[in-house]
Amino acid sequence: MFRLTPMRSGVFALTVAALAIWAGLGGFFAREMVAEIAILAILALSLDLAAGFGGMVSLAHGAIMGVAAYGYVLACQAGLPPWPAAVVGIAAAALTGGLIGAVSARTQGIFFIMATLAFGQMIWTATFRSDALGGDNGMGGIPRPPLPLADSGDPLVFATYALLLLVAAFLLAAALLRSPFGRAMEAVRDNPARAAAIGLPPARIRATGFMLSSAVAGIAGVLAAQHIQFVSPELMVWTASGEALVVLILGGIGTLTGPVIGAAIFVVLKHWAAGWTDHWHLVIGALLIAVVLAGGRGIYGLIDRGRDA
Repeated sequence: MFRLTPMRSGVFALTVAALAIWAGLGGFFAREMVAEIAILAILALSLDLAAGFGGMVSLAHGAIMGVAAYGYVLACQAGLPPWPAAVVGIAAAALTGGLIGAVSARTQGIFFIMATLAFGQMIWTATFRSDALGGDNGMGGIPRPPLPLADSGDPLVFATYALLLLVAAFLLAAALLRSPFGRAMEAVRDNPARAAAIGLPPARIRATGFMLSSAVAGIAGVLAAQHIQFVSPELMVWTASGEALVVLILGGIGTLTGPVIGAAIFVVLKHWAAGWTDHWHLVIGALLIAVVLAGGRGIYGLIDRGRDA
């Protein structure tokens, strides 16, 4: 059962505070990296809801994030201001996740993973081949939202805005998991037969949980479109989902705090290692293997275990 313990809250707050200080004291590159970390952390948080607390390991969340990004762009091009357009993008992600969940939630394990991979690849292919969506050239000229008393075009302002959205996504996910629905989702994950015996409909709860998780992924998609002000099918490639899964395992699955730590370490290591080799994946892979061999609880799990020791 999920509990937002003082340890989890404290580590999350310290991580966000460290990122905010880095953005404030660092230059342009540091601020861009903080925004990138916030986007990846929100995507990993959404995957933690589905995989860590719902038992649904998804390889479609990258595609769902891309749906939100394209939904935001199309709504802006239709004349909607950025904030209502963001709502449209998130709703598009939730609807897509609801449809995928309605079909995939009746499967389990490897079959669920393969079903979500198939849906993700279909979305990527449809986008890649669509001239209306720019095909492989993507779409540009994406506006950032107006902010009170601040210019969202300023890298420091945008990094702060991204961190605030990360905090909002974290609190939203925590509230969901502490609600009766969150308890039901964990009950279905732990023992579907017993949950059904006490009157909980497993397939419906799994599908709804997947839809809510997709809505959180939609926040990451809208933020990604606003950050780089360009979208392309690359956002939807299945490796984007795989990257979020690596971040989740690296930080600690089923903790909510772990995805944020994992995203920060992943992005920093990637840029650091890419400075001296094109094979930066080797560095991430070596760290991932070390974390898995250490017990599979992720970096947050190691911190938590160290405190209890």
